[in-house]
This record gives sequence, structure tokens and C-alpha cells, in this order.
Amino acid sequence: MTDNVDLPRLSSSEEISGLLELSGERSVMVFKHSTRCSISTFAQREFMSYLTGARERGVHCVMVLVVEDRPVSLELAERLGVLHQSPQAILVRDGQAVWNDSHEGVTSAALKDAEDR
Repeated sequence: MTDNVDLPRLSSSEEISGLLELSGERSVMVFKHSTRCSISTFAQREFMSYLTGARERGVHCVMVLVVEDRPVSLELAERLGVLHQSPQAILVRDGQAVWNDSHEGVTSAALKDAEDR
């Protein structure tokens, strides 16, 4: 399931750099999704539920497909200093990961709560 028409996909090193730069101006929430995992499908639904309100609050949201764009997913984890997991959500501010959670911890409520960190 990849019905993420409204969710930009991060798919290059250049886009990672741009995203980290953008995080100096506004919060960025990254969703790392595996198209081969049922837990990730649940997390994807939660992320999509979170998406509309997040945009209204000024949070920029993007997705990384961890199978299709594995090098990008691994590079992002390395540059942010977080353990690569999937599904995973990472909140980025000023080029740094300020919060992340994975698997069943990726819920709409948890994502919204993370914004207050």
C-alpha cells in the first residue's frame, strides 16, 4: 500500500541535504516506510492521519521508502545519528533528530506529542 500522493518522497542525497537545511526554518517529520511489512502499513495509516493537522501546524512531512530507496534511508539514519529502523518516524529540527520512534510507537498521537519536544 503506497497511497501517499500527498506525501513527498525523499529519494536522493541532495534531497536529504535540502531537508536538513529546511529543518532550520521549520520542523520536519520523516516517515520511513517498508512496503513489505504489515506493521509498517499500520504505521503508515497513523502517519497519514497525522499529516493534515501537522501541515496546518507548519510541520513539513516526507516519506522514505526503505526498500526502494535503501541507500537514502541508511544515509539519513547516519546523518541524523539514529538507528535505522522501519517503520520509523523522526522529528528533525536544526539539522538534528530531536525525537524518533519505531514500529508500534508510530501513532498519530505520538507524532503530535513529539512536536512539543
